[in-house]
Amino acid sequence: MAIAALLLLLGSVCSPAQDIFEIQVYEYETVRRGRWNLETHFNHITLGTKTGDGGAAATNRVFHLTLEMTRGITDNFELAGYLLQAQRPGGGWEYAGARVRPRVRAPERWRLPVDLSLSFEVGFPRRAYDANQVTLEIRPIIDKKLARWRLTFNPVVGRALRGPDAGEGFDFEPGAKIAYLLEKGRWHVGLEYYGSTGPLTNFRRPSEQVHLFFPGADIFFSENLMLNLGVGFGATPAGERLILKSRLGWKF
Repeated sequence: MAIAALLLLLGSVCSPAQDIFEIQVYEYETVRRGRWNLETHFNHITLGTKTGDGGAAATNRVFHLTLEMTRGITDNFELAGYLLQAQRPGGGWEYAGARVRPRVRAPERWRLPVDLSLSFEVGFPRRAYDANQVTLEIRPIIDKKLARWRLTFNPVVGRALRGPDAGEGFDFEPGAKIAYLLEKGRWHVGLEYYGSTGPLTNFRRPSEQVHLFFPGADIFFSENLMLNLGVGFGATPAGERLILKSRLGWKF
């Protein structure tokens, strides 16, 4: 109920977008107190946009590399920082921006019917990759385990805090994941979904929305080392049409 109320309060107008530097559906858990988690997000936009949007560059054939370092501050709170890099066709690797993200989760002792956590991410992208200089993402995480199945939903909302879109409102960018556990939990196979439908109170026409589907797998080499692999397919003419993605996570 609290998450639904939050989404209803945030609606307004914003241009459609989908984060292609960190393609991930967040699960409930936070990094344990006193531990670190280093993640590398690496993807290739095999078939992307051919023209720029609002001053930002086209995404076709661009590589993205994001380094994410997270620290567990308490049993239920973590703080993360991101370094974004990109390589456009014909050029070398270049700085694309930075982000900071605090996240809190509901304690397990509350015994809720679903697991809940909430993150707030502030981004500082380079103009070549986003027309806005400061952005905000609010990400509720709703997670449920059912025997060998795991269902996760991220009803994300985002907006610009500084830049040409700062006077506009929140865009709805949902993410979801369904996974099935194999090999005693060492392999998770499933499907991820990422969308951008436009303003919460006034969705765009279907052909102008972004809907990406990623079949893929999580491979757990140990409790502290995992690899996510996926291939994304765009279901509409808007946004990217084919993306190869990976995420390597190491807890220490």
